[in-house]
Amino acid sequence: MKPYLLSLAAGLLVGVVYALLRVRSPAPPIIALVGLLGILLGEQIPSLVRQVLEHRGSATAWFGDQVRPHCFGRLPAGNKEAHPGQADEPEEQA
Repeated sequence: MKPYLLSLAAGLLVGVVYALLRVRSPAPPIIALVGLLGILLGEQIPSLVRQVLEHRGSATAWFGDQVRPHCFGRLPAGNKEAHPGQADEPEEQA
């Protein structure tokens, strides 16, 4: 979660600098970002409908297995057994 917060903080800082310099941001307009969010969420509808029609698993399991990895990417997880400076090997996603 820390990289996401750092990314948000960096974006806010750059936005303030742009505002102080009175320069327009090269970022897409809000309406485009809302459209991208709609695409991400819309991709989840077929699997949600399939799950409801087949009555399998719980909604929480579906959210954890399907929505979270796709919409939020792979969130960082700490490894208590890893030694400092040792990189974790990424897991394969199905």
